[in-house]
Amino acid sequence: MSDRPVILVTGGAGYIGAHACRALDAAGYHVVVFDNLSTGHRHFVRAPLVIGDLLDGAALRRVFARHDIAAVMHFAAASLVGESMADPQKYYVNNVNGTLSLLGAMREAGCHRLVFSSTGAVYGHADSKALPESHPCAPINTYGATKWMIERILADYRTAYGLGAFCLRYFNASGADETDDIGELRDNETHLIPRAMMAMQGYIRDFAVFGTDYDTPDGTAIRDYVHVTDLAMAHVAALELLMQGHEGGAFNLGTGTGFSVREILAAIEAETGRQVPHVIMPRRAGDPAYLVADPTAARVVLQFSPRHSDLATIIRTAWAWHQRAHPLKTA
Repeated sequence: MSDRPVILVTGGAGYIGAHACRALDAAGYHVVVFDNLSTGHRHFVRAPLVIGDLLDGAALRRVFARHDIAAVMHFAAASLVGESMADPQKYYVNNVNGTLSLLGAMREAGCHRLVFSSTGAVYGHADSKALPESHPCAPINTYGATKWMIERILADYRTAYGLGAFCLRYFNASGADETDDIGELRDNETHLIPRAMMAMQGYIRDFAVFGTDYDTPDGTAIRDYVHVTDLAMAHVAALELLMQGHEGGAFNLGTGTGFSVREILAAIEAETGRQVPHVIMPRRAGDPAYLVADPTAARVVLQFSPRHSDLATIIRTAWAWHQRAHPLKTA
């Protein structure tokens, strides 16, 4: 049996969770993945995999009984903004109830360290300035509301039960590992960069720009894009602080720089030499015009200094992944 600390990663078969598992392994931790494979991929997992659902408390208790879990990284969640607005019950049950089930199993096992995958969507509408953690949280979509509820739950657990918990509010996760076989791969892809690339490859015919009438310089929504490898390293940094006794807190993970949808499409076309076929559609419910992080606190506490999050690297690594994962359908 390995004497490395054992980290339970919920949702470790998903895009961000799988990258975090690689980073944990490289940092010397032993990983156990808990995932129901509803959106994750078995072939992303290179660690012991327990197939199970967070709502199954007995399955969680068996995992904690079988392994001496030092801490949990919690990625498992339903995460589509549009779907969350159409089916809020699914999101409250899966995300909030699932987290409560996990926390109950952790308490029973005496595990008191958690790194939680939160989101910049907890802020809701924002002005044209980068958002610090002190900005009021007022989510405008159900997905963001569930994450904010979980953050409040974790704050109460910290006070009542001594839980050490980091809530990492990342903005638009993007890119792919340069040397590995994991990237954005979803049956129902909704994210801008992978959808644009799938449209270029001929896999989707309905790629749309949603909204060109926002109060932004070119009328399209502005977001802060952060490379998934940088996110994974930030999770490891948060974990190591918890292992040293840090109580945690909420931190933004972003670059502090925003790009509009039109700017992203232009950068993709410049990097790949291909046109991105698209149509213009009305705004989607729940989408703010501007969402950019102020990462100052993470830079100070987590030593978060993104090395891969320039736009050129994000697009280059994402395009390389999509070419491996999806052979071109078009000439």
